Amino acid sequence: MNLENISSHLDAYKSQDQILDAADFLIRNFGLEHENFAGFGFRDELEKHSILLTAEGELGGKQTVKIPKNLFDFDLSLVLNMIAHEMLHVRQKAPESLVEDKNEREWQAYTEMLFHKVFPNIPDAPDFNRKQFCEKALEYYKRMGEGSELQQKYAEEKTKVEALLDEILIKRGEKQPEITEKSEENDQT
Repeated sequence: MNLENISSHLDAYKSQDQILDAADFLIRNFGLEHENFAGFGFRDELEKHSILLTAEGELGGKQTVKIPKNLFDFDLSLVLNMIAHEMLHVRQKAPESLVEDKNEREWQAYTEMLFHKVFPNIPDAPDFNRKQFCEKALEYYKRMGEGSELQQKYAEEKTKVEALLDEILIKRGEKQPEITEKSEENDQT
């Protein structure tokens, strides 16, 4: 998907103050649609440098995704991940695929932002944001309850999230790579 082309379309929508139409354009072009989606609506903007989107509606009922009017002032790959997160909630709250536990819904949505299994056309967000997604996913994993069925269900995926977080931290210079004994031996010869 050509993000430059998408960005120019979004700029045209923004210039006409058609923010909801721009969001609809994204879900159509990135394969995010679902029959349980009732549409987009506006929510209050938090502050200039942070955004919040929510999927609102009763469990088992249609969901409206609320977005701030300044949504498209942010990095497009971040915006796409945020919308994908909420569109996964739309699917999770549909009667035929209901995920009742909030911690499980959030775990699935944050790991989707990292691995793009449901929405493969979504690009990776910047590492700064991916680090946050990893941390939030692990927070929801912890909330599932130590040794719970849910934790057991997602234990393998948790290992992948932890490995990705380590990779991002090393790349950002926030963590030193672990040196194994084998590589220490190789350094001495």
